[in-house]
Amino acid sequence: VEVLRQGGTILYPTDTIWGIGCDATNPDAVRKVYEIKRREDTKALICLVDSPGRLQRYVRYVPEVAWDIIDLATKPTTIILNGAAGLAPNLLAEDGSVGLRVTSEVFSKTLCYRFQKAIVSTSANLSGEPAPQTFADIDPAILEAVDYVCLSRQRDTSRHEPSSIVKLDPSGEVQIIRP
Repeated sequence: VEVLRQGGTILYPTDTIWGIGCDATNPDAVRKVYEIKRREDTKALICLVDSPGRLQRYVRYVPEVAWDIIDLATKPTTIILNGAAGLAPNLLAEDGSVGLRVTSEVFSKTLCYRFQKAIVSTSANLSGEPAPQTFADIDPAILEAVDYVCLSRQRDTSRHEPSSIVKLDPSGEVQIIRP
């Protein structure tokens, strides 16, 4: 949490795969994440939050169907919503939308709760490379580039998959981006 507060980057386990994270409200920290991943900053990043209440802080309007998706999803699901607010502009999509996920995994949920802000969560891989399913799959360049590596789940060898992604428009129309 202290590294996040100081504008640093972390490598941490999430409710899906290992992620590179930072304070989602800090443009300089977000820029560091793009540099670590060697990724163009025109590609949006997603964020984790600890609760539906915190999700509401970062968008102007949440369609009713979003609450149904959060309540009924059987796997971690990132929801892309229009009208992002209070987040670093360089993590948003060109249309001003943002991908947010309410995490239920103990470590990432506790981290988000203790930090009290949204945390960037992008896969811990170099751009164009496969997303790591375990800690052992993470490229040494990533390990060396982040400011802090979380200890939780490093020995976990179970395979993890990225989240589902759905995009909602203000009318509530749902577009499945990644099942």
